[in-house]
Amino acid sequence: MIGHLSGTILEKHPNQIMLDVGGVGYDVQIPISTYSALADIGSTASLRIHTHVREDAIVLFGFSTAEEKALFERLISVSGIGPKLALAVLSGLPTAGLVTAIRSSDIAALVRIPGVGKKTAERMVLELKDKLAGVEVAGKAAAAAENGPDYNALDKDVLSALVNLGCARPAADEAIRKVKEKGQPAGFEAYFRAALALVR
Repeated sequence: MIGHLSGTILEKHPNQIMLDVGGVGYDVQIPISTYSALADIGSTASLRIHTHVREDAIVLFGFSTAEEKALFERLISVSGIGPKLALAVLSGLPTAGLVTAIRSSDIAALVRIPGVGKKTAERMVLELKDKLAGVEVAGKAAAAAENGPDYNALDKDVLSALVNLGCARPAADEAIRKVKEKGQPAGFEAYFRAALALVR
């Protein structure tokens, strides 16, 4: 199983990265927090990898920190949560906020994550509340876009991330418009979370 990859960034999107390792391009699925921590295309990146084996495919999931990977692996151990939903959960809340919500049984915070219903949130709390002792959150969470009206590169990245989380395109466009009216936050992660809060 692949547990770690280090190479050159060939492509990067809010939910995916293509990493060149010794001339081989690895397609790796990532959460928003890992995307925020990545340098520019052409730079070197090192990711901790979870290899998910299915009957018809081998899928790689990458994380910038050991804590993110550990939390992802705990999430997919919960009944009804697969890798895709686990990535959405990690993207929907900062790592520290997610751990706090689970430990404090904050169902309301969990159901605001796109794709997470009340029953799924309750299972997360029930099955993980006492299993997060080993997930120590660092002080700072590791920080195919469609075109929109007058969208810059950052707008497009945020739009892509919202749509990949299951937000309807019109709602995502409206959220971006409202955030821009208030003053665009500096950096992808702050911008993304501000827009996500408006489509919940």
